[in-house]
Amino acid sequence: MQRRDFLKLSAASALTAALPARRAHAADVIELPMYYPVAVGGPIAKIMDGYAAAFHKANPDVRIRPIYTGSYQDTTIKALTALRGGGSSAPKMAVALAVDIFTYYDQDVLVAADDLAKGDNAWLNAFYPAFLANSRMNDKTWSVPFQRSTPVLYWNKAAFKAAGLDPERAPSDWTEMQDYARRLSRTHNAKSITEWGIQIPSSGFPYWLFQGLAIENGQARLASVDGTRTYFDSAETVGALEYMVGLARKSKVMPAGIINWGTTPQDFFKGRCAMMWTTTGNLTNVRKHAPFPFGVGMLPKHKRYGAPTGGGNLYVFNNTTAEERTAALRFIRWVTAPEQAADWGMRTGYVATSPAAWNTDALKQYVSGFSQAAVARDQLQYAEPELSTHENQRVTKVFNDALEAALTGQKPSAAALHEAQSKADAILRRYRA
Repeated sequence: MQRRDFLKLSAASALTAALPARRAHAADVIELPMYYPVAVGGPIAKIMDGYAAAFHKANPDVRIRPIYTGSYQDTTIKALTALRGGGSSAPKMAVALAVDIFTYYDQDVLVAADDLAKGDNAWLNAFYPAFLANSRMNDKTWSVPFQRSTPVLYWNKAAFKAAGLDPERAPSDWTEMQDYARRLSRTHNAKSITEWGIQIPSSGFPYWLFQGLAIENGQARLASVDGTRTYFDSAETVGALEYMVGLARKSKVMPAGIINWGTTPQDFFKGRCAMMWTTTGNLTNVRKHAPFPFGVGMLPKHKRYGAPTGGGNLYVFNNTTAEERTAALRFIRWVTAPEQAADWGMRTGYVATSPAAWNTDALKQYVSGFSQAAVARDQLQYAEPELSTHENQRVTKVFNDALEAALTGQKPSAAALHEAQSKADAILRRYRA
């Protein structure tokens, strides 16, 4: 079966056929505005519009209305602003970063998923534990895993072959990754490198990919479970940053300074870098645009394998009525059901969020013809929760600023991280018991 046939066999169609239609008059339709973190008109927006239409066809008494709100950060800011203002324009639901759980909780705007389910929580426990780790606090599940990811390593098999490397084998550890990158770097002259061995993006939210290095160096979490403490200046975190800085400044196998997140895939496609770290959410993009055979591997280990989870969860806000909450739960259970999660993963590159999704015939057949799709799933056994704290955007900015200061040579790694730890302590101290 060709890939296009898999996409036609969407869970939306399957579930629409399987579910009995619910009759409803227009006046009885419950409308649920849902903020969603993409720009209007993008490919994922079209998929989400299709899901909303398919759900409404199967459930005529409920209409999900996606409202496209830009970046994840924009989505949270806009949602909180609208919720404070009240009125009919405020969202009832949102897809927002899993790590924004403390931000929403502290603003007292959430309905816990456990409360929505009214004790029927078996379906929540069916998600991968690695994705639930950022969804729970204070013994409750506050959001539901949806478009989740981990970073993975992509490599250009043609470049590997040209450098005398096995094109079917990714570097397994830090030493090997640095050696591979050295052999893959190509110079035009002493001052001009035309192809970098590796790029680890560091713009926008540098903490996320860096966290992979920290985990691999033994710092499993960058923040405590309760979101009140950070570990920015631990020996393991400092060592990870020194390694990252060294790839550019000592080994000279990666561009110095800040590497742009958005343009790194283009550099990969155009042969400007032979390996890159980026989200598995880029998998469909890479498959569509890479003009060469490519591989996907787990992030190379050091003291251990490891990667942070990432991406967005489904949240329901407490400005909803009882009927709206029931309707919201119906949609959440529909859109995260195994068939639908499998369809979402195949069409976007995000990781299907439950083992049951990977056991669907559609996804099993898809992986049999495209094994790269299973790498992020296999890496989940080593994954750790993404950095998440109270006042998360303030704390992550402090940490991002420190990473950028070290990567651009403004400060030594240890000094930059010690300063970040002091600032994070000042922000979080009031949340400690």
